[in-house]
Amino acid sequence: MNLQSDDFELFGLPRQFAQERSQIDARWKELQREAHPDRFAAQGAAAQRVAMQWSVRINEAYQRLKDPLKRAAYLCELSGAPVRAEDNTAMPTAFLMQQMEWRESLEEASSAAELDALDDEVMSAKKRMLAECGRLLDDARDAAAAVQQVRALMFVARFAEDVERKREQLGQ
Repeated sequence: MNLQSDDFELFGLPRQFAQERSQIDARWKELQREAHPDRFAAQGAAAQRVAMQWSVRINEAYQRLKDPLKRAAYLCELSGAPVRAEDNTAMPTAFLMQQMEWRESLEEASSAAELDALDDEVMSAKKRMLAECGRLLDDARDAAAAVQQVRALMFVARFAEDVERKREQLGQ
C-alpha cells in the first residue's frame, strides 16, 4: 500500500462513479484487517503508529468512496475540476426555483403525509441527479459539467436534512 495512492487505487477499484457498495465495504474490511495496529504489536510502537496512520487513511478513503455524492466530488477533483462549493454557489434559475418551491412546501407541511410526499419528490430528484453525475463522469468523461450536478446535489442533501428536522419537530 502507498499513502500517496488515490482512494480508488488504495481500494483496488476502477476510477469511476459507478461502484458496487458491497465491493467497497468488503475491500474496506480487508484493508482494515491488514492495517490494524494490533497486528503490529510485536514490531513496536513505531510500527503501530504507521498502522494507525494507515487505518485513518483507509477510513477517510472509505468515507469518500461509499457516499455517491462524496465520490462524485472526489472524481471531479481528481479530474482537475474541483467543486469549490464554498465560493461558487451560482446555480441555474430552474434549479433555484425548484428549491424555492420545496422550501415553501416544507414550511407549509403540517403532517407526516405531506413530509413523505415532499421527501419522495426530493429523493426522486436526487436519484435522477446521481444518474446524471454517473453519465457525465463515466460515459461523457466531463468532470467540469459534473461539478454543476455535484453542487446541486449538495443543495438537495442539505434540503433532505431540513425535511428530517421538520419531521422531528412535528414528532413524526
